[in-house]
Formats: sequence, structure tokens, C-alpha cells
Amino acid sequence: MSATAADSESEVFEITDFTTASEWERFVSKVEEVLNEWKLTGNSKRRLSREKGDYTSGIWVEQSQEINFVDFKFSITHYALAQEPNDNANDDLEEDDVPVAMQDLLCTNNDFPPRAHCLVRWYGIREFVVISPGTNVEAIISESKCNLLLSSISVSLVNSGCQVPMFVQIQQKWRRMYAGECQGPSVRTEFEMVHLRKVPSQYNHLSGLLDIFKSKSGYTMYPLPPINIAIRFTYVLQDWQQYSWPLQPPDFDNLLKGEVGVEEFGKLPFGACEETISELQLSTTWPDLTEGTVLDNDVYSDLDPLHAPHWSVRARAVENPQCLLGDLLTEFFKLCGRKETTEEVLGRGLAEEEGKDGDITSALSKLTEPAASVPISKLSVSNMMHNARRHIRRHRLTDESPLSADILNSILQYLFADSVVDKTSKNKITQADCSGKARKDENTDDLYIQLKSAPLESLTYRLALCVCLVNFYHGGLRSVAYLWQEFVLELRDRWENNYQINGLPEEPPDLRCCLLHQKFQMLNCCIKRRQARDNLCKAPERSKGRDHQNIRRSEITATPSSSETTAFSTGKSWDSWSDSEEEFFECLSDQGENESPHSRSDKHGSKTRAEGRMHPYNNMSLINSSELLFIPVTQEPAPMTEDLLEEQSEILAKLGTSAEGAQLRARMQSACLLSDMESFKAANPGSVLEDFVRWYSPRDFLEEEVVNEKGETVLKGELSARMKIPGNMWVETWENARAVPANRQKRLFDDTKEAEKVLHYLEMQKPADLTCHLLPCIIHAAILKLKDEESVDNIPSVKKTTQKATAQASKLLQQSNPDYNHLKDCLDFLSTMEKIIAQFRSLKQKFAIDEAEKGQDKEELKNFVNSLLEEPEVVVSGAGQGNIGSIIHRLFAVAQETALLDKDTGLGNEEERKLTEGGSKTHNFPFPAGREILLRTCVPRPAPYSKALPQRLFCVLTMEEFRLVGAFSSDTSFF
Repeated sequence: MSATAADSESEVFEITDFTTASEWERFVSKVEEVLNEWKLTGNSKRRLSREKGDYTSGIWVEQSQEINFVDFKFSITHYALAQEPNDNANDDLEEDDVPVAMQDLLCTNNDFPPRAHCLVRWYGIREFVVISPGTNVEAIISESKCNLLLSSISVSLVNSGCQVPMFVQIQQKWRRMYAGECQGPSVRTEFEMVHLRKVPSQYNHLSGLLDIFKSKSGYTMYPLPPINIAIRFTYVLQDWQQYSWPLQPPDFDNLLKGEVGVEEFGKLPFGACEETISELQLSTTWPDLTEGTVLDNDVYSDLDPLHAPHWSVRARAVENPQCLLGDLLTEFFKLCGRKETTEEVLGRGLAEEEGKDGDITSALSKLTEPAASVPISKLSVSNMMHNARRHIRRHRLTDESPLSADILNSILQYLFADSVVDKTSKNKITQADCSGKARKDENTDDLYIQLKSAPLESLTYRLALCVCLVNFYHGGLRSVAYLWQEFVLELRDRWENNYQINGLPEEPPDLRCCLLHQKFQMLNCCIKRRQARDNLCKAPERSKGRDHQNIRRSEITATPSSSETTAFSTGKSWDSWSDSEEEFFECLSDQGENESPHSRSDKHGSKTRAEGRMHPYNNMSLINSSELLFIPVTQEPAPMTEDLLEEQSEILAKLGTSAEGAQLRARMQSACLLSDMESFKAANPGSVLEDFVRWYSPRDFLEEEVVNEKGETVLKGELSARMKIPGNMWVETWENARAVPANRQKRLFDDTKEAEKVLHYLEMQKPADLTCHLLPCIIHAAILKLKDEESVDNIPSVKKTTQKATAQASKLLQQSNPDYNHLKDCLDFLSTMEKIIAQFRSLKQKFAIDEAEKGQDKEELKNFVNSLLEEPEVVVSGAGQGNIGSIIHRLFAVAQETALLDKDTGLGNEEERKLTEGGSKTHNFPFPAGREILLRTCVPRPAPYSKALPQRLFCVLTMEEFRLVGAFSSDTSFF
């Protein structure tokens, strides 16, 4: 009993549930779900227009999903042409109408589209679904798996009612093999494909392909329906030996010793070092032929390309040609990622070299030789000592310096043009000649502001060009570090010799420019301030001439800030307000102003003597006396760079919002106010705060007309309400201000301290930091170079793309911390534009545009070449009989003559030999690199009484493959 029970129990567990879905059914169900989700069920409700060129100019959309068959991953993708429905067509379709895809098989408006999916080109369909193996998945090679997938999509199409063609990708992906099906109401189209490596001899012409098409489509009716034939032969031209080198030979007399593409230090190289056009493809098309109108068999062919009614050309570019500007930008950008300091790159420290003993004998021999970087007019004992020190430092490194002495001197003379002396005229270049002002161009005069770069021809701009060229042509990182070290040493020499730096505008740091340019301007301001003091000491009789250098406070109309917060912010640095008691005293004039106002009196001994006056202010009188109100001589405001402003802002922000913090903040910002008040008191003895406000901030002095005791109308004024607030900083500052003229006040701007800070900042810059500072200037220079080159040829696509790249670079460079990955994209855009210009010039040379006569023909050629760069394929007007067609014919003829003259080059293969011996007139053209033949008809299949349905065969014949792509439709009503 127990054994029987056990047996019965085991039998229960062995029962198979046949209602459970298999893996194949789950896969079919998943495909149906995707089709329903994408709303691909049913036929289209309206007929879509089939305009010529829609497949090329239209927008193709894709959507994909991942599906699994057991553990095998597939990707299902839907491709469709986004196209507006044709409202003029009939809205309602008959129930037995064939699917839209079957109608597309016979449409002739979009044969041979130049830019489309291979299935679109082969079948002419506008919408389809593809199931392909996922990434890193083996290809579907076995016949059983292929049949399983085909049956799966067939069931899915029937169950879902989808009339969109569905394909399965089989075999290896590189073979582009697809099999598929399209289901409609009582109709079905099977998509088949044959792919061989070699063309069978019996099918190497139109006659043999017609035999295949007839046999496959069941072409047994009588009378025979017409077969529509479209033929396209493609000829490839790759021989450019007869054309000159793309760049001019180098000039061995220039500064860069014969470098290709480089004219001088001030100009970036430009152009391709190799041919940028790899091949020219000519497609000759016979779009609408019928059987019997053309003969093409194994012995003779009527398909003469010169007589083809339709010609189209495409130019294929070299993938990554070597271009000078692009390579130069790429190598320069690589420096941004380096981490080495200047000392690490050069293998020594600056301080260490300064402390080492040098060859003083050689150094002393330089005392009588003027340095190339110091003007002769400025040579002195001090100059010569500095030159000797520089020579001591350089002498031991003569042999191991990355840059030769000639190149280094040439660079320094280019950067500091005022050091070059014309020996014939003995006149050096003046500062005005090197002011750094950009050339007048309405399109580029503000480009440096957009890019936060530096003015054209300024010192910073020139330095950027030199660093970029030195990095590319003369040793890379080490040479850049060496040049920067020598450049900073030159700046220090100019500071110590008290000589201004050329190539910089004579103005405070321009915050619209890059930080490095601001630092150079700051150093120049320091030198200028020192020169002003030295000149004043040497020529005291000219002290009155300083008046024009001071700020005219009468022109200031802005209302100062409130005392609670900022108390007239003047942009002074943190260093301008400090606890240091160090003061400066400028040399005084001979007008008796060398004594303190507190210890001198006028001739009558009744009043304090005025000092530091400029001129009366609008004929105003002091409030408490009849003396005129004079504008005082004041100190110039301290120049600031953006990093100092940011540092000051951070310090002020850290003071907080407390009363003490607000008071300290106001005190820090009132250093200039205190100086101006002291100058005003010295120039206007007996003045009061109201007098000062009337000049310094007129808006804070309110005047009104009143009638006095005598009945006269007079003006009476008083301070504004905010000036009367208790604890007002202006009142407190006025009470603490002494009557001290500007020339005896503490300096608001310590030029010595600021100059040393700038020089220390420059000395500490790594080569990568220098590159980041100069990158805006290099982008600026590259854009200007592209604009100059583009203006010669007037290429619309380059002009448009350059404008986009400029806008993108401007947006990035205006940020405090730009994204260098995005800046790299900008540089890539600029490099691409260089390649396009090089491609245009190559095509312009091949089509002899410069040799064409001016007028319509030349403009037609130029527009044609521009179209080759912008469009995938360009139609040749007039085909082989037109002007452009004649030029293309000549290009192929010259290439054929060159090939025939080469003893090692023949006709190449048996097919060419037969074609030529058969009497063909194509001896000026090579054998077609590709032949495409499209056959179409509409016949009943599979039986004579079946509905007439579209049949299509697309044939591709090349030297490397033979492909037949067929779409054969059947009537399934009785089968």
C-alpha cells in the first residue's frame, strides 16, 4: 500500500502544465507589447506625401527598447521619417488597400538617397522596425535561430495588426544582413537578401539581373508588364599627384628658421600639411528606364557616363588631416594639465641661481655692451649692473638653455619693441607706437572684451603668441618655462630701472581683460607713479604741472554711500588703509609750500596759508568767509586688479553686519575720503564740512531761495538728511582730518609694495598657470586668424560656425572659473573650421576657380564648391554637358592619363578590360567603383489571378561585394 501511495504521489508531481507560456511565447508577447506601446498597430489613416528629396532633407526619429529571449538580449528599434501628412490626399483608405510600405516600394521620388539608413536606400521605405542582437552579444548565424526569429515577428505582426515592416538582423553586423516581413490585409511582403564577396560573371550586367528578377517575382504573364529600371554608376577619383602642395615652402630667413606655415612671431600658422580631400565621387544616374531601351550585357553596354541625364558629386575628406593651427591649439591646451613648477621644469631654483657664483670675468665684459632688451637711452651704471647680473645667471646655462640666444633675443625684441634701435635714424620706437591698441575693425575691435582677452598687439597678446609658438616649435614645456622666466626677469629689470613697459595702454588695470594683462598694467602703473615722483624731485619748478593729473572732484556727481555701510566707496585696496605710519613726502616746489600749514601765516599773520590749490570752483565762496572755494590737488586713486578687488570684498564680507564691523568697514573704505578732506582743508583754510560737500558731493548739499532781513532773495543751503544722521562717518572724518596737502600725505597707493607683489605673483606662476592665463588670448588670436582666412574665400558655413564658437567661448571665459572641458570643445570647433577652409581651398584649386573668368561661371563654381562642403551630395547642373560637368570630366581624364603612363598601372581587372574592348566610350573614366541597379514592377503573385502587388530588387555590385536586396509581395487571399 505504501509503495502504491508513493508511486501515485510521484505521478502527481510529474504532471506537465501545458497552459504555461513558453519562452518563445513570452518573447512574441513582449514584441507585441512594444508595438502597441509605440502605437504601430493598424495602417495609416492618411496618405503621406512623397516629395523628391524627403528622405535626405527630412528628420528621422528613433526609439529603442531592450527585450530578452531567455538570456539572449535584443534591441528593438523603430525608425520613422517625421513628415507632415498630405492634407490634399484622400483621408479614407479602402479596407483592402495595401500598406504604405508596399506603396513606397514603387515610389521613384527618393531613389538612391545619399544620407539614409541602408534599409531606406535598399527598399525605399519611410518607416520600419529592426530587431538586432544587443551589444556584446554573438551574432545570429545558425539557420534555425534565424527562422525562429522570422516566425516570431510574423506572429507578432499578425496578432498586433501592425502594417509597419519588421526586420531581424542576422549574420555578422558588418555584413548588414537583414530579413523581414510586412503584413497587410490579405497581402504579405517578404524581404530577402543575398550577400557574396565576388560578383558572379553571369550577373555582372543588367541582362543577368533582369533574369533573376523575373524568375523570383513569377514574371509569367502575357502581355508582360513593364519593368522600371534605375541605374547608378559611381566613379571615384583619388589621384591628386598633378596638384601642388597645400602649403607654401618655408622661408628659411624668418625667425623660426624655416618652420612650415609660419611667417613671423606675430602670426599664427594656418593650413593643412597634407591633402584634405581623400576622394571625389561622381555618381551618374539613369533614373527612369524600361527594359529594351538600354542594352547592358557581357559584351556591350550603352551606359556611357557622359550621356547620363543626371550627375551628382560628393567629396570625401581626410578623416584627421594634419593642420597647423589645430595642432598648435591642441598642444598649447595640453599645457593646462601640467603640474610642474618652473623650477622643477628647468631643474633649478631662482633663488639658488641668484646665490651661486658666476663667471664674473665674462659678466664684466657685458658692462660696455647694451642689452637688447634695455633702450640705449636708459643705459646707466645701474642698468649695466643689472645686465651683468643677468649675464652671470645666464652664462652657466648657455649650452643647456632650451632656447638658443638668437631665438630668445628675437622674441624679447618682438615683445619689447621699444628696445630696438634703428641705427640709421637713431630713433627708438616710442611708447605711443606700442600702446597696444587694437586695429580698427568694426567686427573685431571689441572681441577682446567679449573673450576677456587683451587688446590686439598688446604685450599680453604678443606674449601669448610667442608662448604658443615656442611650445609647438621649440621644445614644449621646458622652453615655455625658460621663456617665462626670462620674461619676468625683463619686467623686474624695467621696474628696477624705472622704465615703463611698452605694449600696454597708459591707464589703470582694465577689468574687462584677462588677469595677467591687469597685472602687467598694475606694474606699469607702479612704474609711472615712481617716474612721477622722480620727475617732481628733479624738476621742482614744474610742480604746478601736476594739476592735470589729479581727479577733478567737481565732475563727480554720484551720491556717496551711507555712513552706516560704506561711506563713499572709492575702490581702494586693503593695503591703502593700514596701521603703518610710513608716509611719503614728495619734493616741494619753490613757492613756499614746504612748511606746515599749522606753523605758517600770511603776510599779515592773521590766517593760515593755503597749499595745494588748483583753481577756483565755479566762482563759489566759502560759507564762513568771502574767500573763493578752490579745488585741491589730490592723490590719484589706487589702481586695482580683479583678484585684489575680490580679496578686498571677502575681507569686508568677513567683518559681518555688527555695528563694530560696519564701523570698521566704513573706516577702511574712507581712506581716500580722509585724504581728499585733508587736501581740501589745506587748499581752503577756514572751510567747513558744508564747503567740502558742495564740491565733493553736490547732491548732499540742498539749496533753496529765501528772503533775508533786507528783503533780498538769497540762496541758503544745508546738508542733506543722511549727512545729519548721528555718527555720520563724513562728520567724524572731517573732524579728524588735518590740513595737509597731497604731497605731504601718506600714500594711498604704495607703488613699491604693489610692484613687488606683482613681480612675486608672476614669478610664482607655473607653466600651466601661464597657459590658463593666456588661453583667452590664444582663442582670440585663433578666431581672428579664422576670420582673416575666411574673408579671403567667403565660406558661409565657416563664418556661421565661427560666430557660434565665439559666442560659446565668450560665455565660458566670462566666468571666474571656466570649464576647460568646454573650452576644449571650442578649440575643436576652431580646428574644424581650419579643416573646412583647407578643404575649400583644395577643391577651389581642383576646380580652377581662380582661373575662371569673372562673372556667372566663377560664381557658379564657388557656390558648387561651398555646397560640396555643406551637403552630402550635390547635383551637377547640366550633367556631363554643363560647365561643371566638363571640369569634372577633365579631372578624371587627367587622372586616367596619369595612370596609363605608369607602367605598373593597367586597367586593373578583367571587367575593365572587357568593357574597354567592347567598344565603350568610357576610356576617360575608370571602371565604376560601384554599380547600383534598381528593378521595380507590379505583377500578380503567386498566381496569375492574384492581386497585382509591388515587386522590387535592388542590386549592388562593387569590387568587394555582390548584394541582392529583394522585396517580393504575395496575395494571401487564397493561400
